[in-house]
Amino acid sequence: MNQQPLLIKEASIVNEGNTFIADVLIEEGMIVQIGSISAKGNCEIINAKGLYLLPGVIDAHVHFREPGFTLKGDLYSESRAAIAGGVTSFIDMPNTVPNVLTQEIVADKFNRAAQNSFANYSFYMGINASNWDEALKTDPAKICALTDDGLYFSGCDQLLVSNPDYMEKVFRECPMRIAIHSEDEEIIHAQLRLAKEEYGDNIPVEWHPKIRTEEACVCATKKALAVAKKYNTRLHILHVSTGKEAALFDNNLPLNEKRITAEVCIHHLWFCEDDYKNLGAKIKWNPAIKSAADREALLQALIEDKIDIISTDHAPHLLEQKSLVYEKSPGGAPMVQHSLIAMLELVYNKRISLEKVVQKMSHNVAELFGIEKRGFIREGYKADLVLVNLNAPWKVTKSNILYKCGWSPFEEMMFHSKVIKTFVNGCVVYDNGIVSDKRTGEALKFRVD
Repeated sequence: MNQQPLLIKEASIVNEGNTFIADVLIEEGMIVQIGSISAKGNCEIINAKGLYLLPGVIDAHVHFREPGFTLKGDLYSESRAAIAGGVTSFIDMPNTVPNVLTQEIVADKFNRAAQNSFANYSFYMGINASNWDEALKTDPAKICALTDDGLYFSGCDQLLVSNPDYMEKVFRECPMRIAIHSEDEEIIHAQLRLAKEEYGDNIPVEWHPKIRTEEACVCATKKALAVAKKYNTRLHILHVSTGKEAALFDNNLPLNEKRITAEVCIHHLWFCEDDYKNLGAKIKWNPAIKSAADREALLQALIEDKIDIISTDHAPHLLEQKSLVYEKSPGGAPMVQHSLIAMLELVYNKRISLEKVVQKMSHNVAELFGIEKRGFIREGYKADLVLVNLNAPWKVTKSNILYKCGWSPFEEMMFHSKVIKTFVNGCVVYDNGIVSDKRTGEALKFRVD
């Protein structure tokens, strides 16, 4: 790689539950020393006094849309937005076109990312009732989990929880971690029929949490947990959205011993059903954003370690698509550029500690999925880092949004913290609003138990 050594001086380092001032020396993409360090030779010096140095965010749940939906986003555009937000690694979901249901298709995505990604990358292998044998060929050193997430867009009854016999087989026989979208489709379809009886084709978007209800989430999650506990499956529940679901998880074991884990997404920690009035379908996600009480319960479960990680479910759509009538307006919104900043705003408002944010967005993601040499500020680890100013107010506007779709549900929002620099494998790829043309992202590697 032949990189010039970098010395970050006097940063307030946030790592493994502590905050302390120290220097960090980076050589050939690796952290080689942490402490009080004197500059030598041709070392480039970065003065970080007054700034906070965090391990780069690892977003384990994104939809970057390539191939098949590249008008909305692609690996180039969305990874570029990611590094602007301090996200240095991502794991992409399989609901592209074609769906990622074969080894050949996932290999193609790796090849695309190697050419175009600014951030480190990996991909989930999709699983449905048609690709059992193919899914079992997946290499756990390259792919962290199998998932059904997003595949329900390809037709009804694609979710594992909608196919109990097949879910039982998968949970019983699959040696890999299974990450699932947990909603009961029968309940959703019944509620949608009721809404159509009342409103026809003009269902208000405010009805979204009344259609994709708390009951639909809790019912499905209870079913999945029961089967997973029966077979000691490694199960990860994606985008938990209700307080009642959060109460189903516990913190009795350290993360590295848990067989069942859960994530919460930024939008479920930030918005509530009152926000549909102003933002409409811009905050239409599946599962739905629900009550303020659910939002508070999710944050508390995160703080108490019942919920293990924070992700985004970043899912860009064109604004004209989001402006369609309720049934035709797709679920999802762009989030990856603003996820860390949103959580730092909760830190500013004293809702959560900075150390806990780092744990849930970096440390725990690396630990849960067994990502090698990332997610911590440690000697001998990859230099995936983000330097932030916790006292630099700014506003989200169309001019500073990097998503290919060109909009954000955070538009016109004032934030108090700002990403100053992002480092991927030791390279400065984002610097005070300027994105480098260096695409230094690497494929993530996973420890195999």
